[in-house]
Amino acid sequence: MLSASIRRIAARTLTAALTAIAILVGSKSSGHAQVIGAFANHPDSAPPGTGAEAPGSYNRLRALVDEALSHSPVVLAARSHWEAETRGPIQAATLPDPEISLQHFSVGSPRPFSGYESSDFYYTGFGVSQDIPGPGKLGLRAKQAEKEAEVGRHAFELQQRQVVEQVRETYFNLFYLNKTLELLRQTQLELQRVAQTVEAQYHVGKSQQQDVLKAQLELTAVLKELEMNRQEVGQSQANFKAILGREQDSSSIEIGDVTPTELALDDRRLRELGLNNSPTLKQAKAMEERSQTALELARRDYIPDFNVGYSYENTGRGIRDYYMLTLGAKIPLYFWRKQTPAVEQAALEKESAHADAYSKRLSVTSELQNQAIALQTTQRVLKLYSDGLIPQAQATLASALAAYRVSKVDFQTLLSSVIDVLRLRQEYYRTLADHEIVVAKIQEIIGDQS
Repeated sequence: MLSASIRRIAARTLTAALTAIAILVGSKSSGHAQVIGAFANHPDSAPPGTGAEAPGSYNRLRALVDEALSHSPVVLAARSHWEAETRGPIQAATLPDPEISLQHFSVGSPRPFSGYESSDFYYTGFGVSQDIPGPGKLGLRAKQAEKEAEVGRHAFELQQRQVVEQVRETYFNLFYLNKTLELLRQTQLELQRVAQTVEAQYHVGKSQQQDVLKAQLELTAVLKELEMNRQEVGQSQANFKAILGREQDSSSIEIGDVTPTELALDDRRLRELGLNNSPTLKQAKAMEERSQTALELARRDYIPDFNVGYSYENTGRGIRDYYMLTLGAKIPLYFWRKQTPAVEQAALEKESAHADAYSKRLSVTSELQNQAIALQTTQRVLKLYSDGLIPQAQATLASALAAYRVSKVDFQTLLSSVIDVLRLRQEYYRTLADHEIVVAKIQEIIGDQS
């Protein structure tokens, strides 16, 4: 026989388990419909592609997305870098700064301005010279700088979309964690409340010791899950604040309800949108075009650069002033050591950029295909949960409870039925969150930020 204290603890634990069962089964007619409705309904009022159950929840997620786009440090850094790159083309298209010179020539003395009266060779001159790049070089340099700015713009767009995806993914993960927290808290409270109801049955010998111990084990497992869940919620909130650009001492981020998003796009349309709108591909294309311009510019370096100069020289008294015009050219004399290797290098860089662009194209189409498959799978699994698994588990629980009351099934079977219902609901929310994360990844690739 168990001691009195052990028996009281076991009785309270078993009471909690049976009360939870009674609550679940007692609400079979109404609760069954509520569960199916909560899992399966998709209000027509929800905006397409939002993943939000109601306009209020959609507005909350939309506001978080806008906040991240406005305050995320990585987005602000990418924007500043792009804006800095836009200042490059006008610089590259401008001629080099002219050079102004002052000349002084005297004979017989190192002192400045000496010999002005005694030497016919004395003069003081002023001149200006201008370097002029070879034909077409300035235009190509400006074009190369424009491509650099375009690369920066697409990098900024890519960073924006990645932040939006991170916001959505973190939001949906927090939705799942919050739902799990609600289920675990409900389970904990129900297991604690049923103790008084079971105690009488336990004292008259209608329950066994192993049933009590099993109930205790399940309650302890729920308590452990609660602590682990609280940890995950806290860590996700911290990460979310960092993504949004908030300080860690700010208030917690509120999460609304979510229902499955309907993304009515076939594989062909998804691939078309991805190839046309992916900032990754646009950035790769701009880099390929930049490498082509660099190759053209390297070939132009075989053409000499020029220099034009003009100077005025004031001589001594009685001597007429001098005027001098000079023309110069930088001859690529060592072209086999400079220009030719530069062209070869630029050609290899172009090949590399082309291969990289093709690789990213394959990667984008592959990622879209993978996400499309995942989207279809999660849609089917969600339907299985809402239309099959959860109602079946509820029916099994009701049957197990009825059989347990007349001692036709053991407590383990009944307790397993309770846990099955809880786990299936938890798995439904995990699948729902995964479904929305897949939608967010697809939207990041195709450029849909609705």
